[in-house]
Amino acid sequence: MSDPPEQRPSRPAPSDEFVQLFTRAQRPLYLFILAQTGNVQSAEEILQETNLVIWAKLEQFQPGSSFSGWSRQIATYEILKYRQRNRRDKLTFSDEFLTAVAGEAVTQSLEIEQRREALQHCLEKLEPRDRELIQQRYQPGMHGKELALQRGRPVNSIYQSLGRIRKTLLECIHRQLAAEVSEIKIS
Repeated sequence: MSDPPEQRPSRPAPSDEFVQLFTRAQRPLYLFILAQTGNVQSAEEILQETNLVIWAKLEQFQPGSSFSGWSRQIATYEILKYRQRNRRDKLTFSDEFLTAVAGEAVTQSLEIEQRREALQHCLEKLEPRDRELIQQRYQPGMHGKELALQRGRPVNSIYQSLGRIRKTLLECIHRQLAAEVSEIKIS
């Protein structure tokens, strides 16, 4: 009787949170890669390689840390590997240029994430009826006129309410971001 076939060590299944973070990161990660390659086909290829590495290293991701930052770091290495393999191409950018672009993309991505988190915080602070109105307005395919019909209110009234809510949100976001900057300076 022969020995049983050698089995691979079992890997833990990814958590639901990891799968959600991975899924949400795909579009921004693709755009990050595309910004550095300027070629759709190359960006898609690098994204696939990046995804393979992300899944292979899923145990290394620390829950609560920035998934987008972690995955962009992996993508940066994959971009550099891709560039090394394709050095013979006529049009290539210097490593310094690509590093600068990657740094700027990371900075902008972090700022966008901070603004998104501030918006989420500010939405939670809204009065329930205001939060419901703004969420209904930004559902896919919804327009102010349709919202006015649904609510039985004049269109002008809906637009005035939305304008007031947007202004409240914008002021709240600015306060939230300023508070975060103050906390960083104090630390």
